[in-house]
Amino acid sequence: MKELIKELKKENYGKILTDVSLKEYTTYKVGGIAKAIIFPDNTEKLVKLIKKLKATNTKFMILGFGSNVLFSDKEYEGVIIKLDHFNHIQFEKNKVIAGAGASLMKIALMSVRKGLTGLEFATGIPGSIGGAVYMNAGAYKSDMGYVVSKIKVLTPSLRIITMVNRELNFHYRTSFLQKNKGYICLEATIKLKPGNKELIEEIVTERKKRRIEGQPLEYPSAGSVFRNPEGLFAGKLIEDLGYKGLIKGGAQISQKHANFIINQDHAKAADIKELIEFIQDEVKEKYNINLKVEQEFINWE
Repeated sequence: MKELIKELKKENYGKILTDVSLKEYTTYKVGGIAKAIIFPDNTEKLVKLIKKLKATNTKFMILGFGSNVLFSDKEYEGVIIKLDHFNHIQFEKNKVIAGAGASLMKIALMSVRKGLTGLEFATGIPGSIGGAVYMNAGAYKSDMGYVVSKIKVLTPSLRIITMVNRELNFHYRTSFLQKNKGYICLEATIKLKPGNKELIEEIVTERKKRRIEGQPLEYPSAGSVFRNPEGLFAGKLIEDLGYKGLIKGGAQISQKHANFIINQDHAKAADIKELIEFIQDEVKEKYNINLKVEQEFINWE
């Protein structure tokens, strides 16, 4: 791996960081050491980099803002690619074209200021555009599937193609990309509608107030841990079992919202995973419901 990193630095794909703590790149603030994190400068360098990694049989993955992942405490023996330089944002009338590394929250707030409606649900979601498309991020009974008209994708064979909404198979917290991991979102086109700016701002302000009051934003977390079972709320199921405030190591089920697990005191990734699995077992035993985790577990094998 050391020799490969030397080669990668010589070939200049973009900024390369070595032996980096993943605590700095995830919203849970947990995770082991990554051997290398690379920030490709552009699509051409991204393609060249992936060709190199495939040719050397090197494990790699794309990481957005780390707001919906749980890395293990182990070392990540591979290359993490971050598309932070793919962060262009361009508004054209009622649509916005944004790079995969652009901030979803930033774009949502820009849309509000322009009096465009459709992205109000995303003003509190701290993810990248690429990550949001990948997991079909959503809130308030809306999600990316309602607003994304098309995306630019790098295929497993390293061709750049356009995929339209109907091909992306958006469903509750999932998409074509999540089920076909060799495809990489490079850019998304989001269609919005003109709206009443004052009314949109009122909705966003009210929701922000509710988030501050009802979510543990003062602690590291990855948002809602479990998907809501049909017709039910995961947080209510957990609260009814009396597990608000439950602690494992440095991790805790939030006292504010039972569907949040927080890094309360220098938690390890294993503490969070243990809490997740405990809750799944308890809900299965008491209600016969299989709670599905929203976050992705990475490097646990």
